[in-house]
Amino acid sequence: MRIDIISAVPDLLYSPLNRSIIKRAKDKGKCEIKVHNLRDYTHDRYKQIDDKPFGGGPGMLLKPEPFFECIEKLQGEREYDYIIFTSPKGKVFNQSYANRISLSENIIIIAGHYKGIDDRVRERFVTDEISIGNFVLSGGELPALMIADAVIRLLPGVLNDSESALNDSLMNDDAVEAPYYTRPAEYKGMKVPEVLLSGHDKKIAQWKDEQSIELTKKWKQINSME
Repeated sequence: MRIDIISAVPDLLYSPLNRSIIKRAKDKGKCEIKVHNLRDYTHDRYKQIDDKPFGGGPGMLLKPEPFFECIEKLQGEREYDYIIFTSPKGKVFNQSYANRISLSENIIIIAGHYKGIDDRVRERFVTDEISIGNFVLSGGELPALMIADAVIRLLPGVLNDSESALNDSLMNDDAVEAPYYTRPAEYKGMKVPEVLLSGHDKKIAQWKDEQSIELTKKWKQINSME
């Protein structure tokens, strides 16, 4: 998989994209990630990427020209399955969507900044608008990183057995996992549930199912609240 991220402030991206599981995936050749600085696609002496919006109003907008030049160059080199724009107006990102786009070969993620981007970029190129929640951030770099991380960890061979994504919360029918415990069996008077120490596989599986059902009900109730 190849992921191209277009950003006005690429320095926000470099460190997270070169750490932990994402770095491992890159080192294994499971994914390729390219960060594109919008200023590299300007041609004036000041490398201007923003301007005031027509019609007035506060804030600055990212100009269309650098986006068009960057995306058209990329599309001239390969086909893209998705061109994602991180936007508070988009569909809320979830595990089901991450699963779907993890099957792609090439995706572009456009990280907005300032007040937003010239809407002609969205009209011409964007296939999906994605939000990470009902709130506003200073820019789309953090959502872009979250999308990339959620997708890359699903690629075959990225995670080892102990990190397997197959049983993660929300992977199976939007179900939340049961609690996990490790040694010591008792700490500061807090004990691990006896069933997990019993060695009885059937009872342990039943306990995990019951806990998952209960926690999923609570999770759905919390997320249904305004």
